Amino acid sequence: MKYFVEQISTIVRTMTQIVATFYKFVNLPDAAEIQEPLLSYCLAHNVKGTILLAPEGINGTIAATRDRINAVLAFLCADPRFADLEHKESTADAPPFERMKVRLKKEIVTLGVPEVNPNQKVGIYVSPHEWNALISDPEVTVIDTRNAYEVNIGTFQRAQNPQTRSFRQFPEYVHQNLDPSQHKKVAMFCTGGIRCEKASSFLLSQGFTEVYHLKGGILKYLEEVPAEDSLWEGECFVFDERVAVVHALESGSYDMCRSCGHPISEADKTSPQYEEGVSCPHCFADLTEEKRKRQQEKQKQIELAKNRTHVISSDRSA
Repeated sequence: MKYFVEQISTIVRTMTQIVATFYKFVNLPDAAEIQEPLLSYCLAHNVKGTILLAPEGINGTIAATRDRINAVLAFLCADPRFADLEHKESTADAPPFERMKVRLKKEIVTLGVPEVNPNQKVGIYVSPHEWNALISDPEVTVIDTRNAYEVNIGTFQRAQNPQTRSFRQFPEYVHQNLDPSQHKKVAMFCTGGIRCEKASSFLLSQGFTEVYHLKGGILKYLEEVPAEDSLWEGECFVFDERVAVVHALESGSYDMCRSCGHPISEADKTSPQYEEGVSCPHCFADLTEEKRKRQQEKQKQIELAKNRTHVISSDRSA
């Protein structure tokens, strides 16, 4: 019996999906030349997810089994510019992505202000274990640099919500709400650290002098800071099939509307405006009849595929 338990444990460990997220601001003028070799290597190792390449650096989230993730990370780190590439990990019971994409972009995170360059200057990094003391200081203005729908399902105590729909709107929020002469200390955070790193570079270019940002982002904080010591409230939206995570990076309680991509709670599912795969309270009012029919057909195909899988599984176990 012990032998079989060990064998099953080995199989489970082998099949568990490792979700690796990483980014690095680094001068990358040859991004277009890197694209195809990187995509081919990922495909050859059955790794799925999305990697963005731009002249300012790299940004990616990929998923696969442990050995395959390690292979891709080693492939990246063979380039001296990525030798010190840091990544964060979590696990998923099933593959969170359907395909592998390596895309060329003007920016790895789009602020829309070309002169902002995190390779030249960024704010002061603050570790997860130092973060609580910083944001508890009443003299510090705490800002969540994520989009409004992300902030609404979870954020840090005392954090301001800029109510942005995209990161491109962040500069306008700063111009209208922040003043270097009044906001002497500003602390910012985001999911994995990339947006607030670029936001810190932008604030420094606007005359702010004491700018801090959470190193590794919310995900690193939730990974390292125990729930009992946490100043985080709610769940953290992530850009994969898990939808949201909580402390220790365990899966949260939210699902995602397959029509609009908005996170949906159990309460949202009780709304008459919710139809699985078709609409939710966040997109119902804007849903055209054409899209409704398209989503209904897509949902029908998903249900048929599920039923076929269930029948096959039942036949094998019979």
